[in-house]
Amino acid sequence: MAKATRIAVIPSAGFSHFVPIINFSKLLVDLHPHIHLTCIIPILGSLPAAAKPILQTLPPRISTVFLPPVSLRDLPQGVPVVLQIQLAMNLSMPSIHRTLSAITSNNPHVAMVVDTFAYGALDFAQEFNMLSYVYFPSAATTLCTHFYLPTLHNETFCEYRDLPHPITVPGCVPFHGRDLYAQAQDRKSQFYKMSLKRYESYRFLDGIFINSFLELETGPIRAFKDKERGYPPLYPVGPIVQTGTTATAGCTTGLECLTWLDKQQDGSVLYVCFGSGGTLSQEQTNELAHGLELSKHKFLWVVRAPSDEANAGYLDGEKDADPLEFLPSGFLERTKEQGMVVPSWAPQIEILGHGSVGGFLTHCGWNSTLESVVHGVPLITWPLFAEQRMNAVVMSEGAKVGVRPLESENGLVERAAIVEVIKCLMEEEEEGKEMRKRMKELKEAAANALKEDGASTRNLSQVAHRWKMLAQERS
Repeated sequence: MAKATRIAVIPSAGFSHFVPIINFSKLLVDLHPHIHLTCIIPILGSLPAAAKPILQTLPPRISTVFLPPVSLRDLPQGVPVVLQIQLAMNLSMPSIHRTLSAITSNNPHVAMVVDTFAYGALDFAQEFNMLSYVYFPSAATTLCTHFYLPTLHNETFCEYRDLPHPITVPGCVPFHGRDLYAQAQDRKSQFYKMSLKRYESYRFLDGIFINSFLELETGPIRAFKDKERGYPPLYPVGPIVQTGTTATAGCTTGLECLTWLDKQQDGSVLYVCFGSGGTLSQEQTNELAHGLELSKHKFLWVVRAPSDEANAGYLDGEKDADPLEFLPSGFLERTKEQGMVVPSWAPQIEILGHGSVGGFLTHCGWNSTLESVVHGVPLITWPLFAEQRMNAVVMSEGAKVGVRPLESENGLVERAAIVEVIKCLMEEEEEGKEMRKRMKELKEAAANALKEDGASTRNLSQVAHRWKMLAQERS
């Protein structure tokens, strides 16, 4: 029997980063039976409830080690959630080191793959004789911008949102400074300074896996691979998304959604969801409700309780209490024939794959964005936090498979703007037709990338073969 190739995988404590690297791990062992993974799982507070069913689906060749939880009391209060996650990962490093020491004592591991927030663990790679890789769960555009940030930092002396001209990152669609990812919007912040340091250290990696594919982000991927830049090897392995059934047995909400969709005409429904963590203010919730109603188009809306913090549910994706109570008076009654409103959660994979869904109003989290591509559903791009504004630029202005509503001066998307983008996407006018056509082409390209001889599969196999040869040399 061939000797197993052992790899250590280290997610971060953030739910939206935890899921992508787990899906990557499952694909890796599915395609390469000689690989055995040890997944070292950090926890902030407690393990998110939404993570438990995902862990239950892990195949036998992925073993898990749960680290001692980091208490929220040990972190500074009132700081952004992403900074809390980064600080929690920093506090987890001693536990990660002890775990690596334990798992490699009898079974040497040839490589480690870490999430971007777990980059501190890369310092241990040389000690344990491992190759070092990062799994980057966002767009290639975001990755290129991270690496370009030191240059941008040295050339700019104001906050990026105040720049009078667009930012031009090599290979990427130009974007306004206000659309740069949220962590870079305060140049004096601790997280910004940590980001500058992090991506300088990435230059010494053995490689970066990215959840994208060439046809979706041709310019950024080719620019990153330009050898003159001196960047580490880049392996586009996407689109990797959640597959199978997400609706659990006994979940009446999921079944009701799908039953309702069965009764609608093909391509007639706009699916509205801001991910597991995105929230709107009360005022914005009201405007969205009125916009959906005034559009006269069918909709399926997953509603969360309002919050003035856009990423209020980011850490765990837990369900909200009674979000329907915050909708405008009479809205549910007036729209009972037009749409369906679901509290907190819906089976997104099945919804996007349903024939009656013709559009997706999304917060532009990269997971949701790729799921829309895989199922060929064009977008209304409505970013909320993190790098989502950059993803909106990628999909609306780069790939041209989405339309973005205009914001008022106070950042509110008003009902008239909402009606305008719904009609643009869902009706049989030229712009909507072109978006649907381009998204269909992207869907086909995505499927081809993941075929047995597809580019993403070959990229993953290239690295897996290197690991296998190294394991054999060391045995």
